[in-house]
Amino acid sequence: MRDFSSVFRLAFLRGTAAALALGIALATAAPASGQQFPAFRQALAEHVAEDEKISAFYRETGYAPLWTGGDSAARREALLNALARAPDHGLPASRYDLPGLIAAFEQVVSERDRGVLEARVTQVFLQYARDISSGVINPRTVDRSIVRVLPRPDAGELLQAMADSPAPSVLRNLIPAAPEYARLLRARIELEQVIAAGGWGPRVPETRMTPGTSGPEVVALRNRLIAMGYLERSATASYDSALQMAVLNFQTNHGLEADGIAGPAMIRAMNVPPEERLKSVIVAMERERWLNIPRGERHIWVNLTDFTSQIVDHDQVTFETISVIGAQASDRQTPEFSDHMTYLEVNPDWTLPRSILARSYWGALAAGGARHLEIVDSRGRVVPRSAVNFARYTPANFPFNVRQPPGPNNALGEVKFMFPNPYAIYLHDTPERHLFNTTVRTHSSGCVRLNDPRDFAYELLSRQTENPQDLYHRTLNTGRLTRIYLDDPVPVHLVYRTAFTNARGALNFRNDIYGRDAKIFEALRRAGAVQDALRI
Repeated sequence: MRDFSSVFRLAFLRGTAAALALGIALATAAPASGQQFPAFRQALAEHVAEDEKISAFYRETGYAPLWTGGDSAARREALLNALARAPDHGLPASRYDLPGLIAAFEQVVSERDRGVLEARVTQVFLQYARDISSGVINPRTVDRSIVRVLPRPDAGELLQAMADSPAPSVLRNLIPAAPEYARLLRARIELEQVIAAGGWGPRVPETRMTPGTSGPEVVALRNRLIAMGYLERSATASYDSALQMAVLNFQTNHGLEADGIAGPAMIRAMNVPPEERLKSVIVAMERERWLNIPRGERHIWVNLTDFTSQIVDHDQVTFETISVIGAQASDRQTPEFSDHMTYLEVNPDWTLPRSILARSYWGALAAGGARHLEIVDSRGRVVPRSAVNFARYTPANFPFNVRQPPGPNNALGEVKFMFPNPYAIYLHDTPERHLFNTTVRTHSSGCVRLNDPRDFAYELLSRQTENPQDLYHRTLNTGRLTRIYLDDPVPVHLVYRTAFTNARGALNFRNDIYGRDAKIFEALRRAGAVQDALRI
């Protein structure tokens, strides 16, 4: 093959994808004679042999080149453009080694070299496609409570799509389609610009300021709010109504008590530097890639860090209630996953999980207490306590179940919302109403408790009955455990977003209550996904 290294150098120096693609096309154009094709095919077959999906694709296409043929310029240009933009998405550009890929094209001198390069470009494409569409890291290796099944794309289907369809559209379709991803991408760019410009200015003194206050601390608060986009430019040195409204908006967007008073908690949140906020956005984008699946026209969205549960219809929140989630101890945290809600259980009983039995009830049971609980056998029959010798057992080998029957004091309240899963997680009512008055609502053993379970049930049932309140209360008044099945199962997404946008597109932040974001960010850093953004 001819040497077009000067074309490559010119294209690389100019940084234009079109010129680069032209150079590649010239350098890889197949010779008039087909005598060397077997060398190309042999090299390609050898270098994709370990991946059956890739091997099958090339066998079925007769080892026709996808990237290195004379008619592959548009496909190459689209891929190179996508790889060049990978850092914008928080992807590890070093995995794709764009400069090395360009150099490899320059160094092709034989059909065997071209076959090796064809395999390399395919592998780079598939790695990029996997990363941008379903995540750079596997969350299960980072935190055992993130049990989400990733939507990994099929390699054979990706390659066939690239062969059959315009490359730009294939690559665009890999990017998560949820509007939230695009908004987070824009927020990332804006935060990087803030960092490059020196941040949001001096820290605000950690004191308490109320409407009517004046002085240098109010000026510092005013300037910070202006820099963060919460307040129009102003020369006021007093805590006026405009400043109070900016404080209220900031508090709302950061999950703080919205009282219009700039207290120490709010100022601590305000003084968090943009570099830390950028970390949250980078992690949120990775989480969006993990959830790059159809959300459902109607779905339930539980954001653990926000302590809220929502019913969403066509991307509009139609119902929302505050929630209590799992405690911060590692064995009680609420996991992250998606499933489908299939029924409501009205007047539920509660069968105690072994972990809760051991942690909270075993001692009382063995001592003859906890009389609100029943001992039941495998057929659901109540076993008299006098027939059980607790001294013979531990919670691990206890041959019976322990159950609390339905009733006003049942730990699950009057209703639970079921999406059967291996983790025994569900949404439910609770008699412990005082827990909803706390700010950090991490009090459960893992399930999600709803502040307004009746209204939640009414909204869920509204699509299958004209009078959901009547159906619900007729069932409740029987006092018997009864299931009401949903005509159409509703997707449920238990998520953990410390950075997210609201209905108006404003960026919100919440605390990393379980410490998961810190671990994910560190894993992304090790993978090479964040060095460029934060200069680390």
